[in-house]
Amino acid sequence: MTQGLQRSTHRALLFATGLRPSDLGRPLIGVVNSYNELVPGHVHMPALCQAIKLGITEAGGTPLEFPSIAICDGLCTGMEGMKMPLPSRELIADSIEAMMTAHALDAMVLLSNCDKITPGMLMAAARLNVPTIMVTAGPMEPGRHRGRPIGYTDLMEAEALVVRGILSQAELEEMVTEACPGPGSCNMLGTANTMSIMAEALGMTLSDSALIPATHGARIALARESGRAIVALLERGICPRDILTREAFENALAVDMAVGGSTNTALHLPAIAREAGLELELEAFARSAARVPQLVLLKPAGTHFASDLYRAGGVPSLLSSLLAADLVHGDCLTVNGCTIAENVRARHVTDDGVIHPLSSPIRPVGGLAILYGNLAPEGSVVKSSAVVDEMLQHTGPARVYDGEESALAAILNGCVRPGDVVVIRYEGPKGGPGMREMLMPTSAIIGMGLGRSVALVTDGRFSGATQGACIGHVTPEAYLGGPIALVRDGDCISIDIPAGRLSLEVETDLLDQRRAMWCLPEEKSMPAGGLLDRYRRLVGPASRGAVLE
Repeated sequence: MTQGLQRSTHRALLFATGLRPSDLGRPLIGVVNSYNELVPGHVHMPALCQAIKLGITEAGGTPLEFPSIAICDGLCTGMEGMKMPLPSRELIADSIEAMMTAHALDAMVLLSNCDKITPGMLMAAARLNVPTIMVTAGPMEPGRHRGRPIGYTDLMEAEALVVRGILSQAELEEMVTEACPGPGSCNMLGTANTMSIMAEALGMTLSDSALIPATHGARIALARESGRAIVALLERGICPRDILTREAFENALAVDMAVGGSTNTALHLPAIAREAGLELELEAFARSAARVPQLVLLKPAGTHFASDLYRAGGVPSLLSSLLAADLVHGDCLTVNGCTIAENVRARHVTDDGVIHPLSSPIRPVGGLAILYGNLAPEGSVVKSSAVVDEMLQHTGPARVYDGEESALAAILNGCVRPGDVVVIRYEGPKGGPGMREMLMPTSAIIGMGLGRSVALVTDGRFSGATQGACIGHVTPEAYLGGPIALVRDGDCISIDIPAGRLSLEVETDLLDQRRAMWCLPEEKSMPAGGLLDRYRRLVGPASRGAVLE
């Protein structure tokens, strides 16, 4: 783009931006900044971006910043807007590809945070395969309410407590002002922090990038160091596909199981792997869960926050523990040019109340489970780490709702009773379209005191904030006439999480009769045109990452 006779006009245009000939003789490094003023996980990014650019300049590169969109799942949850975050993952990947390819940049630094932005950017990195480092912007610190630490998930459950008359509206409003005290990704182990952890476990960030709190000076220092490191990575010719190997994804799965991460990793890791030319099937999650015990329990299932995991040693210390037990591949390359084993050699756990030793795990199996059966022939996912023991096996009558809104109203109005299995359908990738997360119904179940007696099954997805016997990603989805479309009120549903089973206890002949009569509800169609119509036509099943096919 900058060299030779036929690029004289290109140089002129770049000089118009303030660059000089000496700048064009250096490597041109794209800095993808997902900053906006809407999202708390991104609002503090300008300072981080400046630090990245300073590091690039110090190391002899020329930084060129351009933006990416970023949607906050928390701000659109429970609304029509929740149909947009998952499609935005593909838009983010595509827009980065367009900018990098159009301008022939040499390398890039990805400044990310939050649920779909981090996987979308990693998809772009794997697709483009130019030297890349990711910098995540860090988790929010916990708030405090009347002397105790609180966070985002406490608010979700408190809403139902107000409905029940246990909590006053005035106290809820106090909590609202205190739960999220400043910038950063939500202060829990939601999808945002889970995906930051996955990025570090994959080797695509420098050590500790996932969990340094957003407001700490160490995060500015890490951003600057990442800017310097990208120039070194370019000089060494190390590209994302050198890092994103099958073994690296196995490492990410091991860490995912150890921390009890969000079920959304079952969407995002396969999508990233696909861009790297790999297939990460649901069975890989099941194999990892059987092999790797759960060592960490953060909110919403536990009492610790993401910042507590950082202070206990963070991802490097967890990797060190797993490496000592031969549960991760130590020879996997990372973006600093060293291997996982080299990076974590001097790290150790500083609080075994947060990161449990392998000799006394929280659970002997990993934090996610994959369930199959006649209700989910192609699979479903549950965050087993957030399920109380008495709900690991459950059988009850179905309460069926064709969408989130009607289910939420029924839960809050007392129509769902102990023992029920709430079924929310037509919320899958095509059915939504957009595969909305069911955070509000799941939080309402907990807040209404039903978390130990009611399960939820959906072809939609869940927020990482979800707790309880909540089974998502049921495939095939209802929009395609999958078995979940055939369930009727009162049908018996059997859940056995340890055995990996999800069954509809209805005779095959009767299901065949229902299938012959099934047709798509008229209200689930939508006008042609627009992003969601295009997404519906192109998106594949959740069991394969809900990628565009």
